[in-house]
Amino acid sequence: MFRKFFTYQIFLVIVLSFIILILFGSLLRHHYLGGERFKSLQKIAVTFSSVPTNLKRMIELKTINLDKIQTLEKHKDKDRFVRFLKKKRNALLVLPRYIIDETRSVVDVIDLNTFEVIHTYKHDIEKMNLRIKNINEHPRINIDHTPTRFQYRHPLILEDGSLISVYGPIYKIDFCSNLKWINDEDHFHHSQMLDHEGNIWVGGQLRPHSKFIEKYKVKNYMDDSIVKFNLDGNILLNKSVTEILIENEIIFENFALRSSLKNVSDPIHLNDIEPVLKDSKFWKKGDLFLSLRDLSTIIHYRPSLNKVIKIITGPFSMQHDVDIISDKEISIFNNNNFLENNQHSEVLVFDYETDSFTKLFNRQLQEEDFKTFTAGVSHIFKDGSLMVDESNHSRIILFNNQGEKEWEFINKDKNGNIGFMHWSRVIEDELFINKYKSIIKNIKCTN
Repeated sequence: MFRKFFTYQIFLVIVLSFIILILFGSLLRHHYLGGERFKSLQKIAVTFSSVPTNLKRMIELKTINLDKIQTLEKHKDKDRFVRFLKKKRNALLVLPRYIIDETRSVVDVIDLNTFEVIHTYKHDIEKMNLRIKNINEHPRINIDHTPTRFQYRHPLILEDGSLISVYGPIYKIDFCSNLKWINDEDHFHHSQMLDHEGNIWVGGQLRPHSKFIEKYKVKNYMDDSIVKFNLDGNILLNKSVTEILIENEIIFENFALRSSLKNVSDPIHLNDIEPVLKDSKFWKKGDLFLSLRDLSTIIHYRPSLNKVIKIITGPFSMQHDVDIISDKEISIFNNNNFLENNQHSEVLVFDYETDSFTKLFNRQLQEEDFKTFTAGVSHIFKDGSLMVDESNHSRIILFNNQGEKEWEFINKDKNGNIGFMHWSRVIEDELFINKYKSIIKNIKCTN
């Protein structure tokens, strides 16, 4: 029976299939290593290799158009922008947003005096993706971050008008949206913040893993790290958060081996790093506040000593965006994802002096049905006003310092479709604003 089945023809099919598989694998490897030969064949190989993933996405999105971007529904009956109160504000809003009818992301810089867009960043995503060489770290860069899927994330604007952001790699574009550099050494994520020395702090994920995770060989572990870059895109420090917690005896060395964590790949989830810019009674210049979402914890950390100064937990769950708002207070964006009483997101203020929390404009947020399960960011203005970013539903609200609603923005395109936003940012520094507006007047971009 076996001899009848294993004919010469069957043997030939097996051998040819084996050869085709080798050639197919070689083409994929050549493609992901940035090879320039056999471009047409590379595209065919990538298309075939993507079939299982694409079928899964079609089922999840209920569409055969995989480039179709999800539109948001919660605020579809609201106007795009409504101003309820007039107030002069010498401030800029940096707004990363997806425009559905343009099928791409942009970063708008908005003058909060007039709510007019004074400058827009939108660079060549396809050209940038061609610069990615570390395919082991970014294997899906040409699947998840095509020009129609790419999103700007919490972009940081520098004094020369250039912009830095992350999408796995970290990159810098100039005022006219020309790519200046890109770093793909690791996977970089979430916020980007300047410290007192002009360096940038960004979340990372270490691969290979840091010493403790590597020691216990925990597979698929997201080894979040704090990464310090200089303005040329070079890494100055890359330190595992897990390592920090173990070395400061906050968690046990073998915590990742506990049965409850064996199948949990992301037990920490670093989502914000807030550098301390000046000394106070409670912190020192160069300290960092780390928001650890899945531990519902804020860590006050001193890199110079590798020392955790304070562990802050409290009436918040799965929080984002920690900010220093005075010489003794920090604010925390509370996503408020408790099992009960989790209907709306909150903004908390923690006072180091009294070791206590207060809720800011909580009644107003509740009345607004303000809730973002993930992401979210807040900004407390110098005059005590509060801006909140409901990221999951692409809405921003500004309350004045009396808690009155000043304006509301929904990220709608001209057809009324609501696209994603990814962490806006407010700039109140008067010198920076004047310099930036001078750049707008004096530089004429041709792209």
